Amino acid sequence: MQNGDISFWYRDIGGLPPRRPPLSGNLDADVAIIGAGYTGLWTAYYLKKARPSLDIAIIEREFAGFGASGRNGGWLSGGFAWSRDKYLSTGSRESVKAMIAAMMGTVNEVIRVCEEEGIDADIVRTDEMRAATSDVQWQRIQRDYAGEKAWEVEAEDIHLIDAEEARARINVNNIRGAMITRGVARIQPAKLVQGLARAVERLGVRIYENTAVTSLEKGMVETSRGKVRAPFIIRATEGFTAGLPGHERTWLPLNSAQIVTEPLPDELWEKIGWKGYEVLGDGAHAYCYAQRTREGRIAMGGRGVPYRFGSKTDVNGRTQPETIRQLTEILHRHFPMVRDVKIDHAWCGVLGVPRDWCATVGLDRDTGIGWAGGYVGVGVSTSNLSGQTLADLVLGEETERTRLPWVNRRVREWEPEPLRWMGVHAMYQLFHMADRNEARPGAGPSRLAAIANALTGR
Repeated sequence: MQNGDISFWYRDIGGLPPRRPPLSGNLDADVAIIGAGYTGLWTAYYLKKARPSLDIAIIEREFAGFGASGRNGGWLSGGFAWSRDKYLSTGSRESVKAMIAAMMGTVNEVIRVCEEEGIDADIVRTDEMRAATSDVQWQRIQRDYAGEKAWEVEAEDIHLIDAEEARARINVNNIRGAMITRGVARIQPAKLVQGLARAVERLGVRIYENTAVTSLEKGMVETSRGKVRAPFIIRATEGFTAGLPGHERTWLPLNSAQIVTEPLPDELWEKIGWKGYEVLGDGAHAYCYAQRTREGRIAMGGRGVPYRFGSKTDVNGRTQPETIRQLTEILHRHFPMVRDVKIDHAWCGVLGVPRDWCATVGLDRDTGIGWAGGYVGVGVSTSNLSGQTLADLVLGEETERTRLPWVNRRVREWEPEPLRWMGVHAMYQLFHMADRNEARPGAGPSRLAAIANALTGR
């Protein structure tokens, strides 16, 4: 089994891409973007489309798509994974509903751009299926469904299905029912980010790789290879934000890991189903996420070991043996018929988590420094809305997007170590304990999950 090497998604496209040249001295630009992942690339794309004359430079420590953009679970969901009530503190109920609708619109928008730019990202329009594998999970999913419907967002297409219908879609072991969300898509993450990088280069954007940012301030980004002067600077570093000087406690880099099987034979797929290529999650507190890949593998992800002390990040995607064991156990629990199937690859990455677990995008007009991130696991679609919004903010245009309640929303920093390490690990220990308690016959909802959420402000 291969462990690391960024992700399986790069192996799937023949290996890591050739490196672009680094910055070779000082330069001036209209907009400097730190980070060549989805957020930075989408921002550059929409800025160039709106104003082709802009001189845009993207500065990347490794290579375009090195981070979560090339390692994620491939869910283009348009989902709203954050607390609606928390956004009410910076907006109205109608503005939160507008944000939910804007998020849903990202699915069609990403697909539109891919078609226009000739990006083949293995996109399949499908549904999201959140499966309950215990009575308690089924009760929780039904409550979540009622909560979703209470917001009455136009065009939000969700419904519940019973165990028989759910099993006919995907034969998950012990399934009790599921919540279906229509209008999502499955993608191949590395294909999307690499295609998007080439698209922005065709528009005239310069991408400098192997160039580490050492500091940023109004009008200036200092790097290991020179200075970039620009009136607008966009911090698009998501889970790697803690590595920037002065941002060690801005967002917490939460680990997420995946495994992928070898291609399954047809006789196993006949037992499993999954003919609709739905993106699959479960109703556990320490939840998992999965997809059926283009070539008939199962990619299964989850948190594993959730956080490294001091906001450290992995080395080229290599993950811990314990994480691989936990993910393999989840895979076999949901699909016992694949126990003899080989695990081909394991990897991990980080996603950005703000202190209130709610994504944010903004621009400080006084300094010209903008930011976006804190996606908490739904970055494939959210980064697209970020890019559109940052383009509006840089160009000084007031739009429906710039009035959404996540714009210019700031929250307090995370606690210093060892408090944040203790808090995050305690939260996930409580989640696992809650899941084990709820799996017992006749068990009711566990209070441990509520304690875990209160502990970290989730």
